[in-house]
Amino acid sequence: MNLSPLSRAMLRAGTCALGLAMTLPPVAAETGATAGAAVQPQPGPPAEPEEEEPASASDAGSVTPNEIIVRSGRLKGQLFVDQAPLLELDETAIASEGVTSITDLIAQISARTGSARGRGGGGPVILVNGIRIGSFREFANYPPEALARVEVFPEEVAQRFGFPPDRRVINLILKDNYANRQLDLEFEAPSRGGYSRNEQQLGLLKIANGGRINASIRLEDTNLLTEDERDVPQTPGSISQVATDPDQAAFRSLLADTFGIDANVSWAKAIIDSGTSLSANLNYARNESRSLDGLNTVVLRNAANPDGLRRTFGEDTPLARRNSSDTISAAGSVTRPVNSFRLTSTFDGSFTESETEIDRRLRADQLAVFQAAALAGTLALNGPLPADTANGFDTARSRVINGSTLTTLEGPLGELPAGEVLATFDLRLDWQRIESADTRSATEVTLTRRNLSTGANVVIPLTSRRDEFLDALGDFTLNLQAGVDDLSDFGVLGDWNAGLTWKPFDGLDLSATYIWREVAPGLAQLGNPQIVNLNVPVFDFVRGETVLADVTTGGNPALPPETQRDWKFSANWSLPFWENSRFAVDYIRNRSDNVVSGFPQITADIEAAFPGRVTRNAAGRLIAVDRRPVSFAETRADRLQFTFSTNGSIGAPAGGPGGPFGGGGGRPGGGGGAPAAAAQPAPPTTGPAPAPQPGAGGPPAGGFGGGFAPTPEQREQFMAFRARLCADDGEAFLTKLVAAIDSGADISAEYPGIDAARLAPMLARLRGADGKIDPARLAQFRTRICAIDPAMMGGGAAGGAPGGAPAGRPAGQAMPPALAAFRERACGPDGTAAIAQLVGKIERGEDVSAELPGVDPAFIKMALDRSRRPDGTIPPEALEQFKQRFCAAAPPSGGAPGAGGAPGGGGAPAGGPAFNPLAGGRQMQGWRYFFNLTHTIELANEILIAPGIAPLDQLDGQATGAFGLPRHSSRLEAGLFGKGVGFRLSGIYTGETRLDGAVGTSDLFFDDIVTFNLRIFANMGEVTGKNEGLMKDLRVSLVADNVFDAQRRVRDSAGVTPVNYNPFVIDPLGLYLGIDLRKLF
Repeated sequence: MNLSPLSRAMLRAGTCALGLAMTLPPVAAETGATAGAAVQPQPGPPAEPEEEEPASASDAGSVTPNEIIVRSGRLKGQLFVDQAPLLELDETAIASEGVTSITDLIAQISARTGSARGRGGGGPVILVNGIRIGSFREFANYPPEALARVEVFPEEVAQRFGFPPDRRVINLILKDNYANRQLDLEFEAPSRGGYSRNEQQLGLLKIANGGRINASIRLEDTNLLTEDERDVPQTPGSISQVATDPDQAAFRSLLADTFGIDANVSWAKAIIDSGTSLSANLNYARNESRSLDGLNTVVLRNAANPDGLRRTFGEDTPLARRNSSDTISAAGSVTRPVNSFRLTSTFDGSFTESETEIDRRLRADQLAVFQAAALAGTLALNGPLPADTANGFDTARSRVINGSTLTTLEGPLGELPAGEVLATFDLRLDWQRIESADTRSATEVTLTRRNLSTGANVVIPLTSRRDEFLDALGDFTLNLQAGVDDLSDFGVLGDWNAGLTWKPFDGLDLSATYIWREVAPGLAQLGNPQIVNLNVPVFDFVRGETVLADVTTGGNPALPPETQRDWKFSANWSLPFWENSRFAVDYIRNRSDNVVSGFPQITADIEAAFPGRVTRNAAGRLIAVDRRPVSFAETRADRLQFTFSTNGSIGAPAGGPGGPFGGGGGRPGGGGGAPAAAAQPAPPTTGPAPAPQPGAGGPPAGGFGGGFAPTPEQREQFMAFRARLCADDGEAFLTKLVAAIDSGADISAEYPGIDAARLAPMLARLRGADGKIDPARLAQFRTRICAIDPAMMGGGAAGGAPGGAPAGRPAGQAMPPALAAFRERACGPDGTAAIAQLVGKIERGEDVSAELPGVDPAFIKMALDRSRRPDGTIPPEALEQFKQRFCAAAPPSGGAPGAGGAPGGGGAPAGGPAFNPLAGGRQMQGWRYFFNLTHTIELANEILIAPGIAPLDQLDGQATGAFGLPRHSSRLEAGLFGKGVGFRLSGIYTGETRLDGAVGTSDLFFDDIVTFNLRIFANMGEVTGKNEGLMKDLRVSLVADNVFDAQRRVRDSAGVTPVNYNPFVIDPLGLYLGIDLRKLF
């Protein structure tokens, strides 16, 4: 049934050989990808030829902040909803995570993607380019380099896509053009040895011309870890009293021997003309495992020793459990516009067959043969017993078929004074069938469930600052949802919820949501085959001892539906005084009836509440427990969760050096003070680079919308470069310069003042699909540089006025009153609206010289052009970013520009530059950091097992879990990345807990514990400076989990640790080390 070790080795060798074959030169990727084409279509209908498209920022008022919009340019696919994102990662932030696949990325940020509601609900909802997909399998093995951006949104956003509000939403924004082939090799093992894990993965991906194709195969293999390799004490009553007998510990596994293979292929295509997109995915997975349950035991007695001796035997055929499963999965999706709505339909189906073989222990009549021989004197009590006790095995088989379709229709229903009313209608059909059989039972079980559900979600804007409707109140938005589920085995269940979101000012989101929902138990909880697990260590709180008992697992067909009633209050604040930082608070109140749960720990109250689930012998010792799911009468829980996150650059203040000429951002209006979301990192060297965006290749930061003004030296360097570039032979000059940079030659003598390393990201955007500079893009780059008005370069000392002193205003002169008045308004609470009105005037050709004396209005227009949608409008968040950059520039205070401020920084007026604790200095220029800390406080958590029984306070020693319920827990994620090297530290803190024993027995005390995981990775081409051959796109990662080898200590009142709470039973690995080699071709 299971693959042999030889077969596994051959598969691994074949995978590696295929990976080496992939080092052959790849076929050149196709060029000429459709500009702006994305795999997913726009969410609205194609533009009607007879209608004139809106062309100004003021016209953008017809698009409300509530609408889900796909943004043009590099951020196509970004979500625009009422709720602010909880996390945003640009390309550089993604690279700083040091992961090898999107699956690893999502796992690594799980602290920020897990639902705060405490209801589970499965993993987060995954969107791609703002659109729901058939299955995450399609993207699971994509390399992170294929991503342009990642956004994480709160649970309320899930309703916009047909899901209940108990799952957060991850939006993956893909690059328009990308291609690679990937080989990944991993090896991991604990520092104590005895166990290892290895993985090999091959992948192929191409994104081009509105289509995607991906194929991958992954092999994973681990070996067995036994209790004797960790010196785990054995349970009293299982140890042989004869020294020559085999030790049980060598035949009891802590970690199973496993092997898995996963093959995946996916395809997608966008039909640009019709706005339709299609996708399909096919996956096969096989998993095998083998674990050990110990040896047979017998007690031999004779006349001389009536108490007898306990013996263990059968070391050649230990009791084992073997499991194998095969799964075939398929998924697909279609998305298309329907008038002003977007229709999305997805399908996901799987077929799984699994088989478990459980070795039989010797029956009582077979053991009686040895006992009779001992009584007769023909077998000495310490005499030899057979090493081979094979007695056949029992088999449990199951077949599971799942199928799910979900169709959503989303779009505007009408217009209110505060904006558009948006709706999502969903229709879902889930079908599941479980067939199970066990040779230990006389009957086969077949369960089938059909769930037909429908619902509607409506988003109603009540007030709007942007539309100036009751704007003094801020932005209020009401969210209503209701749905009905018709289950074939449960009848009709319902759900509804209502939420209110309030934005009193930019950067702060407040929300309140009430959720009422009826939930049926899972079909597996109802119908999984019953399996008896032999010799399982179980702690009996009634007697205060650990015993080996037979544990029954499987489904319970008598479970009722659960009713949930939850309140969730949230605050999400983008800190105005700390650059790129957020602070979020969630308060959750859960109330439930008929709660389905795993069987709790065995206490006197639990045993009384569930008679028949616990079996004891005549002496009162626990010998068997039925751990199939049970239903609690009621649960009540309240919790608080705090999250602080920040990220940024180290070594230079916002707007400081950073461009090709020491400027700050390398594009008009692109001061270093822009949020991380607006960062423009260089794309990877593998695969086609994205086409240059409008406005790419501008001067160093400066001008009206920029960060801080360039220094005179920076301005002089840029102007010299511009003059040479714009000469008659400028194109030849630029071509020669690019060739010199590509060859790695020293250009300092021939091109003084030009930093090749800083110019490289700008040139990367000019490369075509084959990695070479596209002449058309190069010419376009030159045209844009030469079109820049030199007056926009400002000048003046670092830290001066925004963009330097505008043309016609001498340095050191105070800002004109009209400009100062506009700045005060633009940097106030309604600043975005003020800027939108100004841009509207400029685009209509109106005179704005009274508001902006000495400022060229064409610069403002150019600075915002890069953010326009396909219909020409500018999204509100682009105006917000423009506002942040404008307000981050310190105005002169009547003296010389920048007077009173630190070099490169200036003073910090109200609404001015955000604080960056790691800015300043140039020693670590080019490095980025991120930090995220989440802390959860359980305020209350009670369970009412059944009417008439006192509630269990899970925070006061009466928890139903094996480790109690800690009141405090925390998650830490921090990282540092730069110059091709990255460091990532994650930590988990779990507070102390207590479990009360029965009267007359001991309580259990659980110490708090904190563990840290460290990942160090290096992009070898960048580190060595030789990004070619083997070093090109080669990443080496070192992993150390549980760096300090922390172990959780559990003790009773006497300071003794029960056997099944031994530190190595809880965590057999401890300090866990690994190396990962990844090569892109």
